Amino acid sequence: QVQLVESGGGSVQPGGSLRLSCTSSGYAYVSTCMEWFHQVPGQERKWVATTLGGGEPLYVDSAKGRFTISRDTTDNTVYLQMSSLKVDDTGMYYCAAQKSPFGGGLYCGSPRPRPDDYFYWGQGTQVTVSS
Repeated sequence: QVQLVESGGGSVQPGGSLRLSCTSSGYAYVSTCMEWFHQVPGQERKWVATTLGGGEPLYVDSAKGRFTISRDTTDNTVYLQMSSLKVDDTGMYYCAAQKSPFGGGLYCGSPRPRPDDYFYWGQGTQVTVSS
């Protein structure tokens, strides 16, 4: 069973930076789509960034120029470097990974909700941006 574990969250002031990490285990496909999502209580999870194999990273408009997603292929760890953080960035950040290359690929890099049968999810890490 694949497990994703996020870490690196914390509390920062506006304009600050954080580096989130998502480690995976029991994961066979290095090139599988891996993504970051953001969720505020009472709202659905929103897509933030995607890395897929050797493809160009994709970002939601609000993250462009501020966030950078990357992957360490030696241990299948995905990162989200966040800078110039805003109060609106506050919330839980989740890592998601495509279960296999045979389904769900069209969702990768899309703002549409991810079906659970195609993606694994971590438990999330909290990010709080406040003055």
